[in-house]
Amino acid sequence: MSVSTRQVKNKRDGNGALTGKAGVVYDVNVKYQQQGKWRTHVKKGFATKKEAVQYEAEMRTKLASPSYSPIDMAKGKQTVQEYMETWVEQHGKANLRPSTFDGYKSYIRNHIGPHIGYVQLRALTPAMLDEMFQKMFDEGLSQSSVRYTQRILSVALEAARKYRYIDHNPARDILTKFGKQGKTPDPYTIPQMQQLFGLLTGTEWEMIVMLAGMYGMRMSEILGLRWRNVDLENGCFLVVEQLPYKLPTGTTEVSEMAPVKGKGADGSGERTLPITEVAREYFERQLELQERQRSLARNGGGSYYENDLVNAKPNGAPNRRDSVSANFAQLIRRLSLPHLRFHDLRHSAATNMHQLTGDFYTVGMILGHSLKGTGLQLGISTNLDAVTAQYVDVRLERKKYVLDAYHNALFPKANTEKNEENRQNAE
Repeated sequence: MSVSTRQVKNKRDGNGALTGKAGVVYDVNVKYQQQGKWRTHVKKGFATKKEAVQYEAEMRTKLASPSYSPIDMAKGKQTVQEYMETWVEQHGKANLRPSTFDGYKSYIRNHIGPHIGYVQLRALTPAMLDEMFQKMFDEGLSQSSVRYTQRILSVALEAARKYRYIDHNPARDILTKFGKQGKTPDPYTIPQMQQLFGLLTGTEWEMIVMLAGMYGMRMSEILGLRWRNVDLENGCFLVVEQLPYKLPTGTTEVSEMAPVKGKGADGSGERTLPITEVAREYFERQLELQERQRSLARNGGGSYYENDLVNAKPNGAPNRRDSVSANFAQLIRRLSLPHLRFHDLRHSAATNMHQLTGDFYTVGMILGHSLKGTGLQLGISTNLDAVTAQYVDVRLERKKYVLDAYHNALFPKANTEKNEENRQNAE
């Protein structure tokens, strides 16, 4: 038998937790032949002889298979901190959006590292993770924060299992039960959107909120929209770029934008959106406002930064995403409106457009969503195949029909006045 005993000063119990007491542990040492050479598989520290014998039997069966790839013991000896930092750099830059990548690094640095960073990767157990999650709850972290930590660990440790650094994923065997997440705010109805737009008329918020709440644009797309991509004469604008993620504090000029994400009609995130008569007034007022800001800054001897941004600070410098998000939350509270995050304006636009027209696919193209993403946004499912759907031609006229239906529902009086003006001109 390839099981031996060893005396230790601090023995772990059956769940892998340190007991603080001395005792005997059991090590497994299995010799096997691979590609004509004798090799040794070792795993140490079993709490009971029964566990060690069972593991030895399982490993003899696995090692006898020519297709079996043994665990990389050297990689398994690295600490969780070392592995997580390497994994997130290698995996994150290639597979995660910048905001998600930044979030993963933050959770590894602030939560995973301090709790279990010192543990060897191969020694990590479900019990250790359960203990960590309980400590996070005790520290006052929310259900969503602890669950997000578990999600990061589960993905990272599954990669370690596939790489053969460990033989199982301990994050899949935890006993911690997570409660329900905080309820996502309900999207604003048309009357609530009308109330919001009425309160914001003439303020610095009206253009930003219009693009989010009437077109469903993402915050980064709104903050990165430039006048060069707005064609008031032909009544359309292009969503082809977005503000780079996490601009350094104090940034006054942006030389390059980031590409947009999502799905446009051509399979990319780029899309063309019509400027409705209702929206045109917002664009025209914004042009006039920025011209006044530019003149005042120059006449007063101040600086005005020519970034060509449709939405910018009074001196032309770009707005920061985190500042807009935080200030919007304060704005909603100050206006005594139902709780709504800035991103929920996008949900509100999608829901209202779909309820008014039932045009699932066009709403998705306006938002720059895949069919699956649109279904998730609206809380419905679809059997329309995405590969086939990408060839459906959603013309600008169809987008205008859907947007007109929504915008005219928001501003029925303005629409009536416009129709009367057109009728008189025709006479």
